Amino acid sequence: MSSPGARRWFDSHCHAQERYEADPAVLARATEAGVAAVVCIGTDPESSAQALELAAAPPPGGPRVFATVGLHPHEAAQGIAETAALLERSLAAGPRPVAVGECGLDYFYEHSPRAAQRDAFAAQIALAHAHDLTLVVHARDAWDDIFGILSTEGVPERAVLHCFTGGPDEVRRCLDAGMYVSFSGIVTFKNAQEVRDAVVLCPLERLLIETDSPFLAPVPHRGERNEPGYVSVVGEYVAELKGVPAADLAAATTATAAEAFAVTPG
Repeated sequence: MSSPGARRWFDSHCHAQERYEADPAVLARATEAGVAAVVCIGTDPESSAQALELAAAPPPGGPRVFATVGLHPHEAAQGIAETAALLERSLAAGPRPVAVGECGLDYFYEHSPRAAQRDAFAAQIALAHAHDLTLVVHARDAWDDIFGILSTEGVPERAVLHCFTGGPDEVRRCLDAGMYVSFSGIVTFKNAQEVRDAVVLCPLERLLIETDSPFLAPVPHRGERNEPGYVSVVGEYVAELKGVPAADLAAATTATAAEAFAVTPG
């Protein structure tokens, strides 16, 4: 991991709230790695509520914690009523979420029927519009339907395509739609050349970095349980691809994440 100092990283997508209960030191280690802020992502009502609780009472001395409320496409079959109700309550009484999601389509696993996924995605796009919140999008093996639904429903003013797994064509579609694009530890994987090509094409003012922890630990930690502190490893790798100093990449991606989620990182 990197040392703190000038490199102040922003993990734009993690599930630290789910790990924090078992290992409270996870966020302390993020601070040691120079992480200034994290976005804890909700994937169902339970994990969304956990994220909100952690954002309301983060550990002293740790990174700033932001939370989202969303229903992952894997859980779409349960319907969005409970998730939408949690979102409405948190907006009314706090703690306030910074985004809706993660939501979207996953045609690789298809844990929920495709029709249910599409309905839940459209409904959450509508919630982001209604409450002027950022939309966090999950896309796997479903690019055409993702962009089709976004076109029909309208892309919110701020939308993040998280854990980007496409190539140059897909990143251009994201940029043309006005979206931010977030890159995870996948960019370090040997078989991810198309993702690396997309990094090179993506301008820094639209580029975010993330861990998606506890999943997708970057090389050289692949196979381990991922955590927010490893966003520094992703960032340093992306900096090499972009041909910029790591400190500059940290500053740029932190500023872009702050813009994407309409927050102040520190």
